Amino acid sequence: MANPELTTPPLRRGYDPTGLLAHYRRECHRFFRLWRQTLFPPVLTATLYILVFGKSLGSQIREVDGFPYIQYIFPGLLIMGVINNAYANVATSLYVARTELFIQDLLTSPLSYFEMVLAYIGGSVTRGLTVAMMTAVVGFLLTGTLPAHPFLFLITIFCVALLFASLGTIAALWATSWDNVNMFVHFIITPLTFLGGVFYSINMLPEPFRTASQFNPIFYVINAVRYSILGKSDVSYGLAMALLAPLAFAGFAFCVHLFRIGYRIQS
Repeated sequence: MANPELTTPPLRRGYDPTGLLAHYRRECHRFFRLWRQTLFPPVLTATLYILVFGKSLGSQIREVDGFPYIQYIFPGLLIMGVINNAYANVATSLYVARTELFIQDLLTSPLSYFEMVLAYIGGSVTRGLTVAMMTAVVGFLLTGTLPAHPFLFLITIFCVALLFASLGTIAALWATSWDNVNMFVHFIITPLTFLGGVFYSINMLPEPFRTASQFNPIFYVINAVRYSILGKSDVSYGLAMALLAPLAFAGFAFCVHLFRIGYRIQS
């Protein structure tokens, strides 16, 4: 007589998110525990920009597109914090995991590659959203600015954080030194951000600089956020999101692909 334990198929269990949530909590714990280094500085930086540039230049530049200068620059200052923190969180965590070799523990866990990337990038998106909310509160207190379209604001910030967290993941896998990790920030992201219209409208620029600005991808990021907060921007919100959202989700999918093929995961 056949052993029923050998002939009866095992019961199919539902999806267990324990591993994913544990990894996600670890990524969030990293920056919440070190909030003086991760959350406070970007908010302080935005505050100083508002006070220094908004107050000093605001007395010379009365209005931009019908808004007081201090309000006009606020969306760009907010998104600078989101970009830098979403990128830095995963870039630092994943690069350290590679170089210290404890990523091997993660690779031998029952997590899928999708779950690994989701936890890493999810932690970075959470940090970006946290910085955005804290900066929004400071902006309201200093400028009286509230998002004109709160739902669009959240969607836009999420897509921005997702995009730059994906770029941070790619950089952490590609990098062979800390200089490589920081190179993207210092030589690509920061220059493009400052040239993307944080402190000005492209309508204030002469040609050919006005046209050249429209080839800057971060220009559309800044204007999508500006529309969600002020209700007005240099380009349509639909066009900006048509570029931003597909790039964000494509970046995430590409990160999953890099994990699946094992691209430089182990140093």
